[in-house]
Amino acid sequence: MEEQQVLLKAARSAISALLGADCHPPEATADTLPALMETHGCFVTLHKAGKLRGCIGTIEPANALIINVKDNAIKAAFSDPRFPPVTAEELPEIEIEISVLTIPKLLDYTDAEDLLRKLEPGVHGVILSQGWHAATFLPQVWAQLPRKESFLSNLCVKAGLPQTAWKDKKTHVKVYEVTYFSESSNC
Repeated sequence: MEEQQVLLKAARSAISALLGADCHPPEATADTLPALMETHGCFVTLHKAGKLRGCIGTIEPANALIINVKDNAIKAAFSDPRFPPVTAEELPEIEIEISVLTIPKLLDYTDAEDLLRKLEPGVHGVILSQGWHAATFLPQVWAQLPRKESFLSNLCVKAGLPQTAWKDKKTHVKVYEVTYFSESSNC
């Protein structure tokens, strides 16, 4: 799909520009590809040799998709606190993946068992929150954590909550879906 190719090129160009590398930004405009100007939340994930190298995103749709992709690409490359900034030397080894999110919806459930029944592994991205604590896992994380209980427990830890907080009635759960694509996929 042309939009996906343009978004991937925009992400790489944004990172390259900050590294002083010769980059060629995409030539598409809002007139030629209006979908790029729609507001969507998105995540940009960087992989190096198959391992996570950075991931930053915005959940709520606040800006045009192409703006969010560029901003999140720069943040994933240079501001993910889990990793040192990407260098110009390693940029050719970096693979970019983009996840475009649907608007999150509050999941209505009665108890922990009902929550487990309603979650769809590989389909749902999950936002878990309690008070000021919140975290999300993209649907792709189900590949590493396929058991629903493990997925939710790890998400609680990421949010700074006890592992069993997902069973607490004070915990709010939202779900969303994504369309994701990468430089190695056939977009």
